[in-house]
Amino acid sequence: MQHDPDKHHRRSIRLKGYDYARAGAYFVTICVQNKECLFGNIADAEMRLNDAGHMVARWWQELAHKFSTVETDEFIVMPNHFHGIVVLVGADLRVCPVPDTRAEPGANGGAPLRNVALGEIVQWFKTITTNEYIRGVEQHDWQPFAGRLWQRNYYEHIIRTDDELERIRDYIVGNPAKWAMDEENPKTVLPRAR
Repeated sequence: MQHDPDKHHRRSIRLKGYDYARAGAYFVTICVQNKECLFGNIADAEMRLNDAGHMVARWWQELAHKFSTVETDEFIVMPNHFHGIVVLVGADLRVCPVPDTRAEPGANGGAPLRNVALGEIVQWFKTITTNEYIRGVEQHDWQPFAGRLWQRNYYEHIIRTDDELERIRDYIVGNPAKWAMDEENPKTVLPRAR
């Protein structure tokens, strides 16, 4: 199929001109393709993770080990989506070590690493969880998915104040209690716009 800009255009939801490698806190939502509920279910207003849901949570917690300038904050795995706060803390001393003068010529000798952007973090997370989910389907009979595990894009919000951070943390923690009215819940019937 040939690319037709009149038919195949996607509007970016990213803030134009904003540097998403900039230190700060970001609220991220990542959704499963076709709203399939693959990570567990809600019972008594609590999220009950299945093995796939535990896997997603584990990889989110690994972000700080993978990226030295990343910290994770509040998060929740929902039946078919994920909410989390990721904090880019900026340069840290581990990424700019004193060059080792004993290193072999041409070796890295402690060259500084660059800051990672939010999109790269989300892409790594989506890739690693997709690969492990596929292994779970093959080895543990997890529910298969059609096409992609995650939707193509993700939602993000730049957190600008401490009050906003607290409000978003509360939203994340309270998300399971609101599942019946969640637009990501495939059983929710939302009123039509007039």
